[in-house]
Amino acid sequence: MSRVLITGANRGIGLELAKQYVEAGDEVIACVRDPGAAAGLKALGSKVRVEQMDMADLDSIPKARARIGDVPIDVVINNAGAVGGGKQGVDDVDIAEWHKTLDVNTIAPLLVARAFKPNLAASGNGKLMNVTSQLAASTWPMGGMLVYSTTKAALSKVAQILAIDWKAEPISVALMHPGWVKTDMGGPHAQITAEESASGIRKVIAGLSKADSGKFYKWNGEVHPW
Repeated sequence: MSRVLITGANRGIGLELAKQYVEAGDEVIACVRDPGAAAGLKALGSKVRVEQMDMADLDSIPKARARIGDVPIDVVINNAGAVGGGKQGVDDVDIAEWHKTLDVNTIAPLLVARAFKPNLAASGNGKLMNVTSQLAASTWPMGGMLVYSTTKAALSKVAQILAIDWKAEPISVALMHPGWVKTDMGGPHAQITAEESASGIRKVIAGLSKADSGKFYKWNGEVHPW
């Protein structure tokens, strides 16, 4: 049995990841903005522990860590993210929204990694997976989505730095493009279901080794050029 912490676990890919890990017999620490609205998570049973953690409220991260304590955690999935609003063109970008989205998509995942580093190290083979996007890759050949793409690109660099700086730690750090997924964010015309995405993400995480630290994966296991 593994212990897995998931941010943004109340819906979409996060909720599906929690469901699949529980079905596999693992214990899940599900971090959400509003535990009172986490009926779907609570319905998964006693193997799910719901904790309040809001990526837009950076102070909530160390508070959650204090409640969770020093228990070993085998996997941390930085899944929570924000799309960045409707104004993301060069000529109309919403600067205030850009600042907010940087907190959620870049700074908060770093603070989660820092807060739970001792828990990951205590597992002896900790794995930190950061959900980013192919839109954040320098190889992506399309423009637009300025706020989302840049904040996710910054997350990708954060993960690369963590992989280098934690080289001596028993922690592997990787990045994940989850696919274009049929969720509230991805929309109904996306290519794959949350079930397919979560299953692929879990498979990649299960196969991660220290030699893979710093790599950027697609949900299907392929390495993404970035």
